[in-house]
Amino acid sequence: MIVRWGLRSLPGVLDELSVSEPLLIASERWSDFQVPPVSRRFHGVQPHAEVTGVREAVAAAEGADGLVALGGGSAIDTAKAVSSETGLPIVSIPTTYSGAEWTQGFGMRDKAAGLKRGGGGGRTEAIVYDPSLTLDLPAASSAGTAMNALAHCAEALYVPGHTEDTDLVAVDGARLISRWLPRVVEDGRDPEARRGLLKGAMYAGAALRVGMGLGHAMAQALGGRYGLPHGTMNAVCLPPALRYNQEVAAEGIARFARAMEVDDAIARVIELAALAGPPRLREYDVPREDLPSLSEAIAERAPAKANPRPAPPGAIEELLEEIW
Repeated sequence: MIVRWGLRSLPGVLDELSVSEPLLIASERWSDFQVPPVSRRFHGVQPHAEVTGVREAVAAAEGADGLVALGGGSAIDTAKAVSSETGLPIVSIPTTYSGAEWTQGFGMRDKAAGLKRGGGGGRTEAIVYDPSLTLDLPAASSAGTAMNALAHCAEALYVPGHTEDTDLVAVDGARLISRWLPRVVEDGRDPEARRGLLKGAMYAGAALRVGMGLGHAMAQALGGRYGLPHGTMNAVCLPPALRYNQEVAAEGIARFARAMEVDDAIARVIELAALAGPPRLREYDVPREDLPSLSEAIAERAPAKANPRPAPPGAIEELLEEIW
């Protein structure tokens, strides 16, 4: 993976990839933002990389020889979906803390079906980080996407297949996110805090490549069914997932706590999650009567199946009741 800091490095990165006719993929928010040397633009990204937006982006990519994804997880997942169909390489410019820029896999929301479907094969070749692009990100979005990144760090420390190398970046990410997230929420225009949090998210994204667990499966299902922000749902779902895994992943969770410089990892996560929004699903209009079917859907997701402690629907429903 090519990683550079500063938007001015983008032309050189495109040259390294031999990309001369890239398509910018972003939401309408970035329609007036200039990204030299990119001239072809698509601004139809939808939340959760909704499938209609993906289809439009695929059509817009005709004749392009590369993709530049500008935005958060929805923009980057849209670009990965386009890449999987076209084979085009992607340069990601993250403007949130989602970590999507590090993986080939992606999610697309099928609104009609109430599902978030997964895919793979996105050619994520390069990343350009620029903290200045995050200065206007609202506090709630900053906290929500940072909690997504923190969940990557936590779960990367105990999912099957984790290694000492992935543990090291997960620890670095957790340390920086825990340190800088409160500062960013306090003052979003603080460039030092923004850079520290973005660096933490970078490490979290690198850790994400080892996989995800139950907390992410819960957040994915909630986002797919109800259109709720993925980061905020990670904030809601990570504490119960950590509690559920405590008996089988005590060592990893203890290492997570040490990285955040606390004794109680779950208490610190709850404290940070409060910066992203309310802690209960009822406050996001999730119907209680949906919990049984939601539990079934979560149990079928790949991150739930990769969880170190088996997570059948009945156990998941108990967790959802706990946070409802």
